[in-house]
Amino acid sequence: MEDINVAELREKLQNNEDFIFIDVREEWEYEEDNLGAQNIPLGQLPYQLDEFEEFKDKEIVLQCRSGARSGNAKKFMETRGFTKVRNLLGGILAYREMEEEEL
Repeated sequence: MEDINVAELREKLQNNEDFIFIDVREEWEYEEDNLGAQNIPLGQLPYQLDEFEEFKDKEIVLQCRSGARSGNAKKFMETRGFTKVRNLLGGILAYREMEEEEL
């Protein structure tokens, strides 16, 4: 599925849209700053994938710091049959940059 940009994600969050939101950064990174996603570090994702089995056809947005790890997570989830996985382009860095530009 097509990736998502920061403006699209903000709109989804503001509208309380129904989707699964996962942050694949390490726990310490998540604790420093997060957007409210569920934190599952990339290394743990394969072991927790069963928790999302019922959501294989539901929209899932993945994010990390810059979009690289979440891009890898997206590819991994797609190989496991998840059909609507989207990577946040630019990650939380791009999201925070968007917010700063609006000030």
